[in-house]
Amino acid sequence: MSKISLFTVLCCIVFFFGKKHLSAQNAASPKTNILIQPPYLKAGDTVAIVAPSGVLKNRTKEVEQAKRLLKSWGLHAIVGKHVFSQANHFAGTDDERCEDFQNALDNPKISAIWCARGGYGTVRILDKLDYTKFKQNPKWLIGYSDITALHNQVHNQDIQSIHAMMCTSLQDDFGTIKETLSTFKDAIFGKSLNYTLTGSKYNKTGNASAPIVGGNLTMLHTMLGSKTSIDTSGKILFIEEIGEYKYHIDRMLQSLKRAGYFENCKGVIVGDMTKLRKNTTLWGTSIEQLILDALSDYSFPIAFNMPAGHEKDNRAMILGRRIELTVGKGQSTVVFQN
Repeated sequence: MSKISLFTVLCCIVFFFGKKHLSAQNAASPKTNILIQPPYLKAGDTVAIVAPSGVLKNRTKEVEQAKRLLKSWGLHAIVGKHVFSQANHFAGTDDERCEDFQNALDNPKISAIWCARGGYGTVRILDKLDYTKFKQNPKWLIGYSDITALHNQVHNQDIQSIHAMMCTSLQDDFGTIKETLSTFKDAIFGKSLNYTLTGSKYNKTGNASAPIVGGNLTMLHTMLGSKTSIDTSGKILFIEEIGEYKYHIDRMLQSLKRAGYFENCKGVIVGDMTKLRKNTTLWGTSIEQLILDALSDYSFPIAFNMPAGHEKDNRAMILGRRIELTVGKGQSTVVFQN
């Protein structure tokens, strides 16, 4: 055999075994999708109340209620300097809202950031925020609705967050929001979160074990194509919505689908679809059937009736946390791993 031929054979052997070794390494070390868990709260910890979105006009009572609630749990509360500011639709200018939120991110004495309300406006401050100190000292972000944009951003920093009630939820009598309050408390103090959902004939049965992500459907849709969009591969997606036409919900699901959002998704949990608007041309099916039709190309389980979203019963969920999802026609269960 010539020297050139021998050299060629040796190169092929090295390439083959090197590739095999790398493949074995990759197989042995799959991506786990495990996000960093901020420390759970304990008595004496401090919670910052901020307003990154809509104006809090005539909402002083609810914020005071929030402070009293936290105090009853042994926690301290500090309210952002600009929470009650107003700049047209918003709780202060973009810079003012960003200042409060950035201060809460950076302050090592703060253990959680609780958003006073949603509305609209978070997207206007996303690109102004710096997560450098937050990543060194992770803390819980709490909220829902418009706050989904911030959940996405925190998720992309590889840190878990809490989809749960906000201060404006406290306009209701505490007796009407018992589960909302108790699950919120359980989430921030590190107690188990396990939910049994009412069954539905629309449920697509099956099992899945994966981290849960998501939030408000409109916000997930508007994040598409930006660095704040989330990767749903290997994850279970939660969605909820308020005040939309059925055709617009279908439009958003179709857009997400065309963007590959569901290609490697492990499951979907559907929360409250609240105050759906009626178009002059009726859609023709239930909202459940609309969702099933939009996702008919996929085999993953789909569970309806998760009590989370814009209703009084708004159960807390830890986004980025692995859950065990079991979907049946009679009932479904959602169990968060500790």
